[in-house]
Amino acid sequence: MESHDLWIFKHVAELQSISKAAEKLGYVQPNVSQRIKGLEEELGVRLFKRNNRGVTLTEEGIILLEYTNQIMLLMDEAKSVVNPRKWRESLTIGASQTISAVKIPQLFSSFLSEQKNINAKVRTNNQEKLQEMLTFGELDGVFITGPYNHPQFETVYSYFEKLVLISPKNKQCEKQHHQTLIVNSDENCLYRNKTLDLFKDNKSIIEFDSLESILQAVHDGLGISLIPEDVANSRKKIQSIQYKELSETIKIDFIIKHRKQQSQSLKKFIDFLQRI
Repeated sequence: MESHDLWIFKHVAELQSISKAAEKLGYVQPNVSQRIKGLEEELGVRLFKRNNRGVTLTEEGIILLEYTNQIMLLMDEAKSVVNPRKWRESLTIGASQTISAVKIPQLFSSFLSEQKNINAKVRTNNQEKLQEMLTFGELDGVFITGPYNHPQFETVYSYFEKLVLISPKNKQCEKQHHQTLIVNSDENCLYRNKTLDLFKDNKSIIEFDSLESILQAVHDGLGISLIPEDVANSRKKIQSIQYKELSETIKIDFIIKHRKQQSQSLKKFIDFLQRI
């Protein structure tokens, strides 16, 4: 097996499409198909199941992807160790928009001041997609709220954050049970579910796709919402919104995938989290 064939295989597996992988890699589709076919012939197994929407991994393909991720990881690590002036370690973390808004920048500011040779990236998405990305090796770790049931994951760090009720300045916090609830459109969002749970009597709901839209909606007097304390503290300059800290807290877990090999950058980040 050649490393480049594995690189192509990894793209097809993650994108679940030969045509999308070819487009991303800048190749023509027949070349990608031929490299996958050659890899399957060499190994003597089918790596993908073809369907109308693209491809999905077979059981053998899932195993190969796990090893491929470890091989790619070791290759990148070797380059950064042999010539750190040319090659830098990489760390890609996933989180929701709410967690990414303030908490991740705060963590990275301290972490990267200690580690000068790491390129850090943050990918934002809903929790279901983030777990899928972690499964396929697109992310090193994910900050997640609420339970997760995937047996391949483990929690290596946790913290609790307080919740803050935000409402238009011209309305009393104590009289919130008749106001419109402003929530995230993701039905799995824990902040959404906490808001709906605390204000069961409120029948009117408006959904938005982003944290900034939720804040703007409250600013414009459309209703009330719940946000993390660190986000509230960073937005205190918005004079048209009033803030009320609640006794409710939310647990945030940093989860990684069970695997034999972890990158040095991920080990350093976990060590940093466990020290703060």
